[in-house]
Amino acid sequence: MATVHHRQRVIDGHTLFYREAGDPDAPTLVLLHGYPTSSFMFRHLIPLLADDFHLIAPDHLGFGLSDAPDVSEFDYTFDALADLTQSLLSELGVQRYAIYVQDYGAPIGWRLAIREPEAVTAIISQSGNAYEAGFVDGFWVPVRAYWQEQSETTEAAMRVALGIDAIRWQYLTGVEDPTVVDPQTWIHDHALVSRPGNDRIQLALFRDYASNVAFYPKLHEYFRASQVPLLAVWGDGDEIFGPDGAHAFRTDLPHAEIHLVPGGHFLLESDVDGVAELIRSFLHSHLEGHARM
Repeated sequence: MATVHHRQRVIDGHTLFYREAGDPDAPTLVLLHGYPTSSFMFRHLIPLLADDFHLIAPDHLGFGLSDAPDVSEFDYTFDALADLTQSLLSELGVQRYAIYVQDYGAPIGWRLAIREPEAVTAIISQSGNAYEAGFVDGFWVPVRAYWQEQSETTEAAMRVALGIDAIRWQYLTGVEDPTVVDPQTWIHDHALVSRPGNDRIQLALFRDYASNVAFYPKLHEYFRASQVPLLAVWGDGDEIFGPDGAHAFRTDLPHAEIHLVPGGHFLLESDVDGVAELIRSFLHSHLEGHARM
């Protein structure tokens, strides 16, 4: 069994928690989590890949075991979270790396790639959208209403997403056998987003998600110019980012490798072994000679 280290670094005055495993001289894969979870979502994946790769999985500020300063002390935007991630990687001496992005991790990863395209060797997107195709209306209609107007009504609809029932729904929807998903996942996530003041953090990021959609044209230019190797592995029953989001990558990356797998939004909870094998095969095909510098 691979040894996983649980570490902290102070970045711009904020303590960021991260998990690290594997040989630092091996190709690096940075794992960027989504809402409402943390690097906890990679707890099973990391040991499966650590024999071949160097893995770093940070908790974004406001999530997991990283600091969660109040919104009066930190402006929670995806730009700001990307700034912290970029600074963390620089502090760790990571100059070239592949990224695995899921949900919120995608807009953070996209910013890193556009800022330093020469640094990103490959991309794995697991329900990490880069196109408006794939946004499932049943989930996104109230979010879009909140982007357009912040009122008691639109905020109340977003606060539902912070509840344990909504978080459980994210984990179980689309999963063929819900009994394979550990209830500790949604209990763990709900406990952390329920900390005093964390609701305001999450509402700020819900509002700022609109900036990610506005960012897409610049991202598509990056895809076309770089032709970065990309693997999209998607739960075919994801009711947040549907399979159309996976297929859309071929609009600008015609050689993207796309796999729809039985499962939902948090595919690692129901098929971590299958996802790990797809990642291993993909990275071995594209990262020859890309050892960490």
